[in-house]
Amino acid sequence: MEQTTNEAVVQKNPGGARLKKGGKGPLVALGVIVGVLVLAYVGLCAYAGSLDTFYPNYHINGIAVGGLTVEQASQTLAAELPGQVMTLHCGDDPVKLGWPSDSLPSVTLGELGYTEERCGAIARRLFDQQKSCGFFSRGSRFLSAQFSSTGDTVSDEDLDVSVFQERVTQLALELALEPQDTTYSIGENSISITKAVNGRSVKEKALADALIHAICTYSSHGELVAYISFAHFNPWNLTAQAIYDEVAAEMKNAGYDAETDTITPEQLGAEFDVAAAQKALDAAAPGETVEIPAVIEYPKVTAEDLKTVLFRDVLGEAQTKVGGTAARKSNVKLSASSINGLVLNTGDVFSYNESVGQRTAANGYQPAPAYVKGETVDEIGGGICQTSSTLYLACLRGNLEITERYAHRYIPAYIAAGMDATVSWGGPDYKFTNDTDYPVKIVTEYKGDYLTVKLLGTNVTGITAKMTNEQLSTTPFEVVYEDDETLAPGTEQVKTTPYTGSKWKTYRHLYDANGKLISSSYEATSDYKARNKVILKGPAKAEVPAGGTAEIPVQPPVETPQEPVETPRETPEETPAEPETPQEPIIIIPDLPKEPEET
Repeated sequence: MEQTTNEAVVQKNPGGARLKKGGKGPLVALGVIVGVLVLAYVGLCAYAGSLDTFYPNYHINGIAVGGLTVEQASQTLAAELPGQVMTLHCGDDPVKLGWPSDSLPSVTLGELGYTEERCGAIARRLFDQQKSCGFFSRGSRFLSAQFSSTGDTVSDEDLDVSVFQERVTQLALELALEPQDTTYSIGENSISITKAVNGRSVKEKALADALIHAICTYSSHGELVAYISFAHFNPWNLTAQAIYDEVAAEMKNAGYDAETDTITPEQLGAEFDVAAAQKALDAAAPGETVEIPAVIEYPKVTAEDLKTVLFRDVLGEAQTKVGGTAARKSNVKLSASSINGLVLNTGDVFSYNESVGQRTAANGYQPAPAYVKGETVDEIGGGICQTSSTLYLACLRGNLEITERYAHRYIPAYIAAGMDATVSWGGPDYKFTNDTDYPVKIVTEYKGDYLTVKLLGTNVTGITAKMTNEQLSTTPFEVVYEDDETLAPGTEQVKTTPYTGSKWKTYRHLYDANGKLISSSYEATSDYKARNKVILKGPAKAEVPAGGTAEIPVQPPVETPQEPVETPRETPEETPAEPETPQEPIIIIPDLPKEPEET
């Protein structure tokens, strides 16, 4: 029974004994495999630790040194590492920051202290680092190196500190930029404008930190870049409009400042398109020069030119004899002195009224004969027209441009017909323009009852001028009688002396340096009015008593006007004709100040 049971059990578990024995086999096999692997890995670790070369695919700063000994790696690094370039970056486009696009220099690692001499130490340090890792980590690193690139970068402890600091100091200077203002220069047909450059600076400490950070964070898969922080300095940035305002002024020759007795510098004139110039400037890079088309007008006379020829020549000269009362002579002398030494630079316009000023007693002028509404009366400033007339003739002979001139109402006795210039305050003025390229000085002299006016300047052509006049017509005066009850019966008295009117043309003749006539041109027409002779007549005499002889009243004589001279005459060297009756030279004050024909 027991046997049967056991057999039954055996039958229910056929091969039972075999199952129990076979269940431990896979575990043993797995253990064997693991043991083999462990032994292999231990052996690998031991092998990796025994190597005297860098692991395969190992790089230092991207330089392959895998499989090389320390000595070999040192040589490889010495050949490549010092030449690696670090780019310096400011974090934004330099042009936007107002700097030239190529303004940031680059630097090599060798310049930063990673010299050839340091490469041996770098290779030794990193090899020792490879050797110093844990026993079991060596195997993993060695295995990893078989399938992918591995490596390390240099650090700040690998550099030569003295070389690094020297280069940092030098680099800070190279990176710094002085602000450059907008500048411009004027050429023959253009203006060259150089765009402003913003200034910048960097502190050495900040620069050194940025360089070290770039080195320590370098990846062989990226770029070696250092980001620099700068301090900014703004320059004087001129716009095209500001430049235009400076250069577009009117061209001026060098001149003379009488107050300081110095020569003033010349000034050129320029004209250009402001909008186009600004557009070109906006498109230019900082520090770039753009050419702007312009119309340039250069002065003909520079300060250097003027030094040796200032007031060298007498351009024109005139002299008149001053007659009349002491008051009139004083007025002529005073008005002449007020314009003595006055200087006109090129283009300046002389105004007699502005230069002499208002003729008042407070200004030293005295009452002297003058014409008011055709009558001769004493007026403050009488006689000053002789100064303006003498100046006018000097200007004509100096071949200067006459800007404004009016003839007297009646022909004056102190100057040739057509060569006079009347003036009055608030009325007619005498003006001329310095149309020469050099300063002109007015010089007056009153001596021995003669007034002399000279115009000093620079005559580079040798051209001289002479004046002639031509009488066109005459207007005779009439004799007019007026009753005057205050006179004794039968007597007469001349109230107004007469003048014969006349009309004249004047001509300007130019001669070259050899005395040859160059041109003759019409200058002006002067129309002098006639003035009637006015005779005052007393009452008729009482009738003769009865028995006496009747007396026939005497008719007043009729005076025949003087005949004018019909032929033109050369005036510069001749003395003006005297008026019809002896008359003291006078000035003319117009009836209506703003109607020159009344002068």
